[in-house]
This record gives sequence, C-alpha cells and structure tokens, in this order.
Amino acid sequence: MKLLNNELITIFSTMLDIRNFEKSCIEGSKTGEIHGELHTGIGQEAIGAVIKQFCRKEDALVSTHRNHVHAIGKNVSMRELMAEIYEKETGICRGRGGHMHPFDQSNNFSATGIVGSSIPIALGYAYGFWYENNDNISIAVTGDGGANSGSFHECLNIASAWNLPLLIIIENNGYGISVKAEDVNSPIEFYKRSSAYGILGKKADGADPEFLFSTFQEVNEYLRKGKGPAILEVTCSRFQGHYEGDHDLYRSKKELEDNFINKDPIKNLKHKIIERNILNEDDLIHLEKESKLKIENILSEVRKDKSPKSEDFKNFLFN
Repeated sequence: MKLLNNELITIFSTMLDIRNFEKSCIEGSKTGEIHGELHTGIGQEAIGAVIKQFCRKEDALVSTHRNHVHAIGKNVSMRELMAEIYEKETGICRGRGGHMHPFDQSNNFSATGIVGSSIPIALGYAYGFWYENNDNISIAVTGDGGANSGSFHECLNIASAWNLPLLIIIENNGYGISVKAEDVNSPIEFYKRSSAYGILGKKADGADPEFLFSTFQEVNEYLRKGKGPAILEVTCSRFQGHYEGDHDLYRSKKELEDNFINKDPIKNLKHKIIERNILNEDDLIHLEKESKLKIENILSEVRKDKSPKSEDFKNFLFN
C-alpha cells in the first residue's frame, strides 16, 4: 500500500519528535536528573508514529517499561510526559510515576514495568468496550519476553472465547534484555501463535513505516468491526542498550552497525520521501531542525519546574 504524501510526512515528523524526545531523556539520565533504569525506544519510533494515525482518544493503550514511544503515539502531552519523566510536579502523575509508570487517564494511556502485565490490564479495557457495545479497541504492548508469560496465553484465551477487541502488539527487537529471542523461543515468529486461538495474526517490519501503516490499518479495521482479538508482531531494532548504562556487550559491533545502516525507520522513510520527490534533502533537514528545537524548548521549560517535596511523598496514593 502506497501512502499519500502528507501521511508519509506526518509519520516522518512524529518519528523525529519521538527520537528527539528520547535523546532528551537520555540527557537527563546522564546528568542524574532522572533516576532508575531508563529504557528508550530509539530505533522503534515507527510503532508510535503509526499508532498515532489510528488510535482514538477513547481507545486504551497499556505499555511497558519502554513506553515513551507509545505515549506520544497515544497523544499524551509531550510537555507533561517529559515533566513526569524528569520527576516534576507538572508531570501527568505529578512526578510520582516517573519514566516507568506514567498514567494519563484522559487519554486511556498507562504503562507498567512488570514484563507481560500490560496484557491483563488491556484485557480489562477490552472487556469494558465489549460490554458497552462500542467500537473502541484496547492495545497491549509487550515484547518477545512478555509473549512467553502465562498472562499472554491466558488473556488470549479469554479474549478469543469472548470475542474481545484486544490487540497485542509484540515489539520483537530480537532480545529479552540480553538473551537472543531465537535462543529461547519456538517458533521464532510470535504472530503464528494466533493460530492456536483462532484469531488474526500479522507481522510487519518496524523499519518500514509505510508497510507497518498498511498492516496496522488492516488489523485496526478487523478489531473495530468486532471480529475479535489479534496479534501484531513488529520486528524492530533497539539502538540503545536495554537501559541507559547497559554496556551492551552481548551484541556484536557488526550487528549494531547493521541496525544503524539498514534498520533505522527514520533514515529509511527519509530515503523514500526523497526518491518519490515529495520533499528534498533541505526540506527534510528543516523538519529535523524544527523537531529538535521543539523538544529542546520543552526540556528547557521542564527543567525550571518544581520537583515534589519529600514530605509530600504520601500524596496522591490510591487506597
């Protein structure tokens, strides 16, 4: 499926924002402004950019420890998300959730750091949408590791039995932390597990945003028509270590170089836009500079915000 020019430019611009956003988070991790293990999605930007094209405000999306990509895709305010990650009172959780557990009720977005636990939460949303008899969908994002959890199979079983609008996106970046997916999985193509539950299973290349768009469109229409749950496996590459500070010695230099050269969704879409004479190199460089400046301005503002006071740590607890 060949996308319209404006669709390609929109996806490209969103990916730029996501990458620059993640780079700003890495900066905060290095300076100590952000605490704990920070997980970024550099190299996986196409997933968030395509989600943004199809996800409604009313739809639910439950993400993982690597969640900024999906939050931006779900239209969570980048200003409030950045403030949350930098542990500021202006964040979507008043600085209490941090980068691992952002929650935006207004956009039905949440994340959990526990591997595989996004799926049962998303299942609950899917059941609610089914009960209310609307065409909203619920998306659970997980990784190849999460696809091996018991909850993955338990939730698919009930979602299939009750025909619930649950989409499980498996971000297959080839590694469960430092373990190669191919060493601990059979079959290696996770989307084929859909056949055990009689549901739709699709696979797309996350380094090809246009192909990912068309695949997501098919899956989106399937769910909204009430045909039941689906699995979408997206192969992608994690350019950074599992977390910032990870020495990343389990991947060869050749593999890392191949990621940057051949599996960068931003670079790949940039080439396609130029080849089709949609925009030229200078136009795209201008978009890149605009995005970088926008995110830099957001970070500059966030750094001026107040952090929560230690004596207020019990505020906003859920009882």
